[in-house]
Order: sequence, then C-alpha cells, then structure tokens
Amino acid sequence: MSKITTELLLERAVPRSTRLRKIETLNLSKLQLKTGDLDPRLFSRLRHLQKLDLSDNLLDKFPNSLTLPDLRVLNCNNNKLEDVTALKQFPLLEELTYENNVYLTLNDDYKVMFLLQNLRLLNGKDITKLAKHVRRVNSRKLTSKVTAHWEKFFRDQLPEKYTAEQVNSIKKKFLKSVQTNVVYGPSALSEFTRWRVKMIAEEFLAYSLGLEVNSDPEPEEKMDENEEEEESTESPREAAKDKGQVVYIYDILVRVTARKRKRNHSKTRSRKKRSKTQVTTKEEAEDVSAEPLHFLQCHSKGNSREDFKTQLWSCVFEPLLDSGARKDPIVNSSRTVATCGGESVCLIDCETGTVLKKYKVTAEEFFSVAWTTLTMVISDSRKKSHNILAAAGRRGIVKLIHVAADFCYGEIKAHKKPIATVCFSPTQETHLFTASYDKRIALWDIGIPDCDYNFKASQLLVLEVLSTPLRIALVPTCPDQYLLAGCEGGCFAWNIKLDKEQKRRPFEATFQFPDEDGSMTTLHRVDGLAFLNDDVVVSKSSKPGCIYLWSWSRSFDTKGKGCQRTIPAVILAELEWSTTNMSYLTLSTCPAKDYVFCGDEKGSVWMYNLSSYTTAWSSAKGKRSPLQEKRIPPAQILQWPELRANGEQVTEVLVNNVVSDPTFTYLVVLTSVNITAIWKKS
Repeated sequence: MSKITTELLLERAVPRSTRLRKIETLNLSKLQLKTGDLDPRLFSRLRHLQKLDLSDNLLDKFPNSLTLPDLRVLNCNNNKLEDVTALKQFPLLEELTYENNVYLTLNDDYKVMFLLQNLRLLNGKDITKLAKHVRRVNSRKLTSKVTAHWEKFFRDQLPEKYTAEQVNSIKKKFLKSVQTNVVYGPSALSEFTRWRVKMIAEEFLAYSLGLEVNSDPEPEEKMDENEEEEESTESPREAAKDKGQVVYIYDILVRVTARKRKRNHSKTRSRKKRSKTQVTTKEEAEDVSAEPLHFLQCHSKGNSREDFKTQLWSCVFEPLLDSGARKDPIVNSSRTVATCGGESVCLIDCETGTVLKKYKVTAEEFFSVAWTTLTMVISDSRKKSHNILAAAGRRGIVKLIHVAADFCYGEIKAHKKPIATVCFSPTQETHLFTASYDKRIALWDIGIPDCDYNFKASQLLVLEVLSTPLRIALVPTCPDQYLLAGCEGGCFAWNIKLDKEQKRRPFEATFQFPDEDGSMTTLHRVDGLAFLNDDVVVSKSSKPGCIYLWSWSRSFDTKGKGCQRTIPAVILAELEWSTTNMSYLTLSTCPAKDYVFCGDEKGSVWMYNLSSYTTAWSSAKGKRSPLQEKRIPPAQILQWPELRANGEQVTEVLVNNVVSDPTFTYLVVLTSVNITAIWKKS
C-alpha cells in the first residue's frame, strides 16, 4: 500500500489545506518514500502546486506522468536519483536542488539545463547564462556537427528507393557513428554530449530527411512518428490523388520531407507531369526544377498554432565570415536566413528547416532586417569579425543583435514613425540607412561595440522625401554617392556623398515612367526596387501587370547639374506579371544568376531568367532592341501548394516578399498568412 494518501497530502500542505487543488506548497521530506509511492493519479489532483519538497527520501527516479503543471520549485536533496530526464515534465520549474544524490554528475546538470527552459537556480546557484549557452550555442554547434557528419559520410549511402531493412540499417549505423565521432566540449561532459548528439541525430533523421520505407512504386503516405494524427478524414495520399500534392500543417514547424521530394522528382522525370507544387513553365524548353522543402509557422503571436494572420515582410541571407565577404556574392553565400514579421525575428537553416534563433520584442511589428559584418575587438585586444543583424519596424527603433553571442546589445531610436526598410552600405560596414514613414531616409554610423558592448551611434545624413519611402537601393557602381528609393509618390535619387557639408538634402532627380495611357508620369507608387546588375534597375509600380527594367547609366547623368530634375527612365524591357492592383508585393533579384523574383496575390512566385537579355542590353547602347518589343514572360511560376491546417485549406495567400540566396540554391517566400515557405532549386 502506498505511503501517500489524500489525508497525508492535506496534512503536509503548507499551510494545511482541506482540498488538494488548493495546495500550493507541499512538504513530503523524510518519509522514506520510494518511486512507487508517488501515485500519478493522486498527484494529478495537485493542479496548483508550486513548491514541492521531496528531500531525504529513497527516490531513484521520477514517474513520467506526475502532472504538476504549475510546479516552480523542487527539492530532491538526499535521495538515490539515477536519472533526471523525467524532470522535463515540469516545464515551468525555476528552482531545482538535488544535492547529495551520489549517482548524479555534472552531465546531469547540463541535461536539466537543456530540458528546463525556465530554470534559473540549480543547487542554489544562478545558472541563467550557462543554461542559455547550453540550450543555444551548444545545441547549434552540435547540430552543425551532426549535419556535417551525415553529409560527409552517410548522405550518398541511401538509395533513391529504399527498403525497411536499408532504412533501419543506415539509421543504426549513423546513430552509432555520430555518437562516437562527434566530439565537443570537455571530456567531463562526454556523456551529455553523446546524449544530445543522439537526440539531435534522431530529430535530424525523423524531421529533416523524412526517412521512411519506400518499398513499391506508389507507396502509401505516412506521417512521421512524432507527428499527431490530423483531424481530416482523408489521408494525404488520397488528397494528393484528387488535388495534387497536399501539405498538412501539423505544428508550428511544417516540413515537406526529402522523401516526398525524391518521389515527386522521379515522377516528374518518368511521367513528364508536374504536381501542383512543381514548377509550371511558359517556355517548355527551360525545365528548371524547384521543389518545396519546408513550410514554417515560426512568427506566431504568442506561439499560437492558430495564428494565420501575422504578416511576414522581410528576409535576408546571412553573410559568411570566412569568405572575403563583400567582394564576391557567390562565395559569400550561406543557407541561414533572417526573417521578420509580427513581434519576432527568426534565423532559419534553409536546408534543415531548423529555427536556430528567435528574438521577440513585445508590442513591436518588424518590417525589415539587414546584415553587416563588424570587426570587433575581443579579449586580449584581438580582433574578430562578427555578423550583426539590424531589425526595425513599427516603433521606429533599430535593434542591433550580435547573433553569435545571442545578444541584442543595443538600439537606435532612429525615427518617431515606423521604419519601412533598412539596408547597410556594402563598402562602409557601420553605415546603416533607415527609411521611415516620417518621409525621411537617415544614414547612421552604428559604431563598433567594444568588449563590453558599449557603442556610440551617430546620424550622418538625412534625405528629405516627398512621400513615404518603401524600398531603397544603393547604386552598385557608386554606393557611396547615389541612393535610389521607391516611394508612395514615385522613384527618386539622392546624392549621398559625405564630403558635402549639407546634412539635410532634397532629392536630386525623380524618374518618369509610362502610365496606363502610355504617357510619362512621375506620380506612381514604386513598391519594388532592386538592381539586377551594375546598371539594370528593376522596379514595380502601380501600373497593373508590369515590372520595368531600365538603365541607371542611360537615365541619370552623374555630371548633370541642378537639383530635383525630372528624368525619363530609359526602359529596357517590361516583365509580364499579375494584373492585380494589390500593393506592397515586393520583388528581388539574384544578380549572379540574372534572375528576378516577384510573388503575387495568389501565393505564386514569378521567376524571370534574364541572362539572354542582359548581354543584348549591354551592347544595345541605348537603342531599343527586338527583345524589348514585347513583355518578357516568366521562365517559371511556382504555384502555391495546397496547405491544410486543422483540416481546413489555407487560402488567400499573398506573397509579400521572395528572396533567393546569392547562388540561387534556396528561395524563401514570405506570406501574409504567417507561413515561411522554403524552396530548393534542383
């Protein structure tokens, strides 16, 4: 018979209680309790218990289902505990002591620091900083090592079609190999490292690679073991038969696994057909395959699974630190992307779909993010390069985040109204431009933080705008002299050279474009702006169904005199796009591959391969070529897949932004329904 009864619990409550559900503090010390005495059915009635003392007993472990949802303080001193992993069932635990449990080691300390996200005190010591390092830095390092081990030694061992025996065999070999060969940290923590490596490796196989039996040509779709069963009555495979590929949203993170990608790709080759998520092509001769990799719902307000309203606005790929960075965009490519929307900024590994970091600011709505690489002085006066992320939005404040240290070290109160977009100078690493709804574009020197993160920011320049600036771009051939901005009321250029004394400057030129009647006008909204190469500008205006490509050098005479000139843009071509009147669906370019991308109001991504046109434009010397006589159609259109959440299809998807990495390996799509879609080019 158990030593613990309802009467005992009421008597040992502090203060004594008449009902179990009212107990907040409970002292069960010195009762010679063993693990079997902790009855989960009885403990499940302690719904409001916050402090529990189990010291000086004979416990060797915890039952897995004690169900104490509000437990904050736990004392397990002087027991015989052999394992701490069951403590993860107490996610709100803030203070934990288990001294004088002779079988517990430093490895167990690290395990509880990882498992209990709210833990502040362990055995009387403040472990906040160390726990943060264990949960984030340590996990990131180990994840990188596990991924690299798979890529180097095991990725090519798995055939395109595999049996259950092959899957189990490679899984067993990989888990054994990765635990043996992945080493990190001091030897005293080797047990913890093996424990985390196994956990990361299993998650990597289950979620990122979707390893699953493929024993026949048309295998039945199955859910991953860790996913809950969907409420919908039709299976993914049945839905796919009728509707094309259907992606189900099970949780905050949504993934299309490699298994599905391989099978869809082989079907495309064998049947010459495309599923609804495959590329549709207007030029059949150019069959470039891009496949859905992950669908992530990581910007939810309050981490709600039901949030399909948060708008996602901006994303930019992180520069690599060891590449000689700024001169070669190809070498400077990475697979980590920063995204923003709502009150959060996320860092995502595009290959695995892992959300590496997440930063939240209550009451903020982030509109833009930008990277720079600062050479900072660290200990012993040594210098080291670090990537810094700037994030800004509705509050008009720029947050500066040292990503490697996982630390927001400062902020700049840049504007009194929302900031629409930010960008760093490609030549001056501390120079940051902020464009605001206060009709100003400001240039800041953010300074370089010292080893204590002290820094000094200063405003260098203010550009006066006639209407709200929406997009800004520095001219590639002279990024320290000219800046272009797409605004609510047109497209403008400023001289930003700092050798001038004038700190507040009006625009130097405004550009005219054809309107719907064919006449030239400066009064139009420009909500998309980017350079395709050193000379070709891509801009999207309010004229329905049209994106312009025009020449900077042929339109703007840098030797011209006078301010606030009106200049006709020398149009090179028009891109055929959606006829929607919807605004703020912005565009981007991949200069190294001569690609332009733009999303539409139906969730689709329009992709334009302009490599055959750029040569003609550079040799045309201002003359209109035959290639410019008609609108250029997209090379491909990626259609939005059918997503289901809670059994219902996710519809009315706007693509607010779409960005590729410099090598055009990954394509990140930001939507109006709080979903980040990641595609990968085959």
